[in-house]
Amino acid sequence: MTRERKTQGKQTRKRTNTTDAGNTRRWRSVRHQIDALDVATFDAIANTKSPLLDATMPRLTRAADRSVLWIVIAGLMTLTGRPRARRGAARGLVSIAVTSLIANQVSKRLHRRPRPSITQVPAQRLAHRIPQSTSFPSGHSASATAFAAGAAAEWPALSVPLRMLAGLVGFSRVATGAHYPSDVLAGFALGETIAWLTTKVVPVERIDPVQDDLAVHAGKANPDGEGIALVINPKSGSGRAGKILPEVRRAFPRMRIVELGNDGEDYGQVTRDTAASCEVLAVAGGDGTVQQAAAAAMHNGIPLAVFPAGTFNHFAKDLGMFPLSAAIDAIHAGTYAKVDLGEVNGTIFVNTASIGAYTDFVAIREKYEHRIGKPLAAVVTAARTLGRGKAVRVRVEDLDGDTVDAKFSLLFIGNGRYEPRGFAPVHRAALDDSRLDLRVLGVTRLASRARVVLDLFTGRVARNKRYQQFSDAEYHLELPDGPYRIARDGELGEQIDRLDARVLPRALTVIAPARRKKR
Repeated sequence: MTRERKTQGKQTRKRTNTTDAGNTRRWRSVRHQIDALDVATFDAIANTKSPLLDATMPRLTRAADRSVLWIVIAGLMTLTGRPRARRGAARGLVSIAVTSLIANQVSKRLHRRPRPSITQVPAQRLAHRIPQSTSFPSGHSASATAFAAGAAAEWPALSVPLRMLAGLVGFSRVATGAHYPSDVLAGFALGETIAWLTTKVVPVERIDPVQDDLAVHAGKANPDGEGIALVINPKSGSGRAGKILPEVRRAFPRMRIVELGNDGEDYGQVTRDTAASCEVLAVAGGDGTVQQAAAAAMHNGIPLAVFPAGTFNHFAKDLGMFPLSAAIDAIHAGTYAKVDLGEVNGTIFVNTASIGAYTDFVAIREKYEHRIGKPLAAVVTAARTLGRGKAVRVRVEDLDGDTVDAKFSLLFIGNGRYEPRGFAPVHRAALDDSRLDLRVLGVTRLASRARVVLDLFTGRVARNKRYQQFSDAEYHLELPDGPYRIARDGELGEQIDRLDARVLPRALTVIAPARRKKR
C-alpha cells in the first residue's frame, strides 16, 4: 500500500513538473515575441529619415535632462499666482522626486536591461549625453508623466497639454536611441502611478461649491421624516434612484413616499399635488424631476430637500447634498438656505437652459470624462458637436441697453455664475448671487471650428473672440431665424423665437448642510 502511494506521488510530481515546464516555455515564447516587437519598433524609428526628428528630438530630450523642463514649467505656474497652479506645481515636483528615486535607484537596479544599439540612429539625432545606466524603465518618461499627472490633478485644464508634452519627451527617448519603446511605456506607467498615489496621501483640494458662502440657517430637526413627502422617479439614473429607497426608509420611517413611473402619468401634476399636502417636499430623480419639484415647492412656499439619485446630480452636488449620507444628515438636522432660480419664458430652471448643440455637448462630455478626463472629453465632444446643425442668429440685450448680434452653434444660460470661464462650465461659485451666466460660442465656419477645438485643447477658449460671456440678472434674446427648441435642465421644451430670461433671487428654500468651517 505504501509503495503504491509513493508511486502515485512520483507520478503527480512528474505531471506538475511537466505542467510548470510547459508554462515556463509558453511565457518565454511570449516574452521573446514582445522583445522582438520592441526591437523591431525601435529599429523602424531609428531607420526613419526625418529632418524634423533630427532637429527637434535631441533638443527636447536635452531640455528634459534632470527634469529642467518640468522645473521651468513649475516656476511659470507658480508665477501665475493662482492657488491651484501653485499646488499643481508643488504636487508635480514632489511626484518627480519620488518617481526618479524609484526609477533610478530601485527599478534600474532590479532590471539590468542593456541600452539599445545606436548604430542605426542617425548621428545628428543622437542624444547629446549617452546614458550609462541600464535601460528599464525610462527615467525621463517616468518623470515627465509624474509631473504632468501630478500638476493636472490640481489643475485639470493642463492635463492634455502637459500629457502631450510628456508623450513627446517619451518618444524623444526612443528617437534619440536612449531607450526601447517598452522602457518608455513602463516609465509612463510608473509616473502615473506615483502621481495617483500622491493624491491618496495628500488629497486634491477640491472647490466646495457653496458651503463656505451660502447662508445656512438652523431649522426644525426631523429625525423620523414626519411631514416630509418624497417624490421619486425610480427609473432615474439608470435605476439608481430606486436603489436608495431602502436606506431612505430606514433613515425616515415616517416619510411619505410617492413613486412616479406609471404609464400616462402626469409627473408634474403628481408633484404639485404632493407639494400641496406636506411640510417639506423631497425629491429623488434626474434634473427634470428636480426642476418640477423646485417649481412646486416654490409655489407652495415649502422647503425642498434633494436626494442625489439622478445620473449627474448637478443641483444636489452644488447644494452639498452629495453623497446620500450628506443629504440624510442635512434633512435630519433641518438646516435650510435660500437659493436663486432661473426663469426662461415663464418656466423656471434650477441649473441651465440652452439652445443649439449645448445639451448634446454636456451629455457627450460627461459620458467620456470619467474615462479620459474632463479636458480631453471636452475636446472630443467639441469635435463631435461643433459641426452639427446650422448656425443660430441671436440678438442679445442686457439691462444696460447694450445689444450684441451674433451667430452661434452653442448657447448656455446658467442659474448662477459657473466656473471655470470657457465653454465647459463645471460648478457654481454660489447659488444666491442673483446672476444668470450667459455664454455664446459662434462656430459657423470650418476654420472657426478648428480654432475653437484648438482652444479647448489648450484651455484658452475663454480668450477666443468667437466666445462671449455675460453675467447679469436679466436678458432678452431675439432669435430672428427661429423658432428653435429650448432645453431646460436637460429636458427638451417648446419651440421659441424669443428668449426672456431672468433670475428669481432667493426664491426657493432648500434643505442644505450646515456651513463648513473655513480651512
